[in-house]
Amino acid sequence: MIAKPKLTIRLCGPRGFCAGVDRAIQIVVLALKKHGAPVYVRHEIVHNKYVVDGLRQRGAVFIKELSDIPAGHEDKPVVFSAHGVPKSVPADAEARKLLYLDATCPLVSKVHKQAMLHERRGRHVLLVGHKGHPEVIGTMGQLPEGAITLIETVEDVAAFTPNDPDALGFVTQTTLSVDDTSAIIAALQAKFPALVAPAAESICYATTNRQEAVKAAAEGCDLFLIVGAPNSSNSKRLVEVAERAGARAAMLVQTAAEIDWSKAEGIQTLGLSAGASAPEILVNDILDAFAARFDVLVEPAVTAEETEEFLVMRSLRDVALTRADMAFLHGDA
Repeated sequence: MIAKPKLTIRLCGPRGFCAGVDRAIQIVVLALKKHGAPVYVRHEIVHNKYVVDGLRQRGAVFIKELSDIPAGHEDKPVVFSAHGVPKSVPADAEARKLLYLDATCPLVSKVHKQAMLHERRGRHVLLVGHKGHPEVIGTMGQLPEGAITLIETVEDVAAFTPNDPDALGFVTQTTLSVDDTSAIIAALQAKFPALVAPAAESICYATTNRQEAVKAAAEGCDLFLIVGAPNSSNSKRLVEVAERAGARAAMLVQTAAEIDWSKAEGIQTLGLSAGASAPEILVNDILDAFAARFDVLVEPAVTAEETEEFLVMRSLRDVALTRADMAFLHGDA
């Protein structure tokens, strides 16, 4: 019998589901339990195919716009995604007399409130983020047209000329690279000394914690895998963080089936983490896939403990869940 090559896997913690993602998935599952199928969900509730497919199997129907809800289904709930929506979306739901449940992450809602506070105090708002991301669309949609400007890069800072450089405030997308965002904010503050920061940090605790864990584990890794979707901002940032922090190579995979095993030939140390919308079952599948090919030693690389919990709305708190529901909600099924 040929001995398997030895492999040390540095398993990052925290990883996977954050409190905002957990709450959003709970809202859909609880709504299905309370109201029955279908429950409509505007856009992906979170950026993860496994989660979306699992909810679809339970009776969730994913739609692009509220106009996609069939006539006669106004009594069926529609859930807004964790990324947040422009103000026009709940206004449209009310005009259509729809029952809607807002699953926006409370930390994204906090950014919305910070942006609105800047605007109320007469400041033009600068949003540091990525064009086209649902969270950015939702945040920009909280303010009147022309009241907010998107800044994506340091070059955007150099090109931006405000009407009043002494009346500016900024917020950021919650899922950005901490290092990249720091550079952009530093450039903004150097150019506009009167720039007003938000009252609290915009990048969320989960994004920061996952990046710090990857930074701590990356040095000396021959390969670093991040479990997450290609449209997940926080997952893509983790790949970048791993590469910058010393991993020889890093890649994003949605499942074990996507692993390019040619990249794993001869490796001795593997880093492994997961974006905030990736369930733990996908991480376990990857651990099993490596264990089938290597003699694996798993080393926990834990840099923080997360205890945050965001409650669902009162109307859903008394709904009973089965053991299978709970396993799905915890990313274990």
